[in-house]
Amino acid sequence: MRAIAVGAFRADPALVEMPKPEPDAGEVRVRIEYAALNPSDWQAAQGSPDDGPAPRVFPMVIGVDFAGRVDMIGSGENRFRVGDQVFGRVPRANAAGGGTYCDYVCVPQDSAITAVPPGLPLRAAAALPSAGMAAAQILETAVFRGHESLLVIGAAGGVGSYLTQLASARDVRVIAAVRGDDHRRMTELGAAVTIDITDRPLGAAVRESCPDGVDALVDLASATPGSFAAHAAPVRPGGIALTTRGVAAGAALPADVTGIDFRLEPTPVLLDVLAAGAVDAVLRVPIDIELPLEKAPQALDRNRTGGARGKTVIVL
Repeated sequence: MRAIAVGAFRADPALVEMPKPEPDAGEVRVRIEYAALNPSDWQAAQGSPDDGPAPRVFPMVIGVDFAGRVDMIGSGENRFRVGDQVFGRVPRANAAGGGTYCDYVCVPQDSAITAVPPGLPLRAAAALPSAGMAAAQILETAVFRGHESLLVIGAAGGVGSYLTQLASARDVRVIAAVRGDDHRRMTELGAAVTIDITDRPLGAAVRESCPDGVDALVDLASATPGSFAAHAAPVRPGGIALTTRGVAAGAALPADVTGIDFRLEPTPVLLDVLAAGAVDAVLRVPIDIELPLEKAPQALDRNRTGGARGKTVIVL
């Protein structure tokens, strides 16, 4: 089968041929039709994965999100049948048996995989799992009840686009910090205020919109404790500063602000909720670009340099 893989950490991803995997007991093999790009994909290839200590096997296939059709069932009981349209997130990211930038992947039937409901295109389903589940779980972690103010750093990306929609649907006032002119797009997704951080200082812009500070920060971009702490400066006492980059522990946050290192916990139930929201048009699936498999290395490079908006979908 075709796959985008690396032969070693920090090697350039490349199109290679690999054996087609065979499903173990309790697994399904999925013929992938679409995969979606996440920042964790290129981070894992660089040797800094955020999915735990799973053993790395080279060549290592990139990717975790997928949508396609079940084409083989492993032994034992299984809730799927051959031909079912499914989507989800592989549980063994970038390890033996994992990776989704390829023609086939084997996935445990009791993991974060579920049926694609009628009315949801496969390309949209592929763009939901990691970013959508992260956004939904971030809202639950921050315990938003409505009418709070939320500053989102990196709001134009996949997680930020979903988070903006889900938060605004709860009557949370979203201040979306982005790089570039994304005002119209973020407004359409539900942001009350959009700040171009390349145009003016973030702190001053936030104070204009929220003179008393914000109730919460979700930082999807800061890679160091220092930059995370700087972004948390507008959070008022008693508020929350959450990061998806694992830098909260070392950050000098303002007094009485709770720092949270967020970690995704994928579930099929959450996938069903997101899919229903997309079918009902409550949740838009913002796909930035669609590329064939052989163009995936360029897409990874583009995402690494910060040029992505919304989700990138890879067609197989």
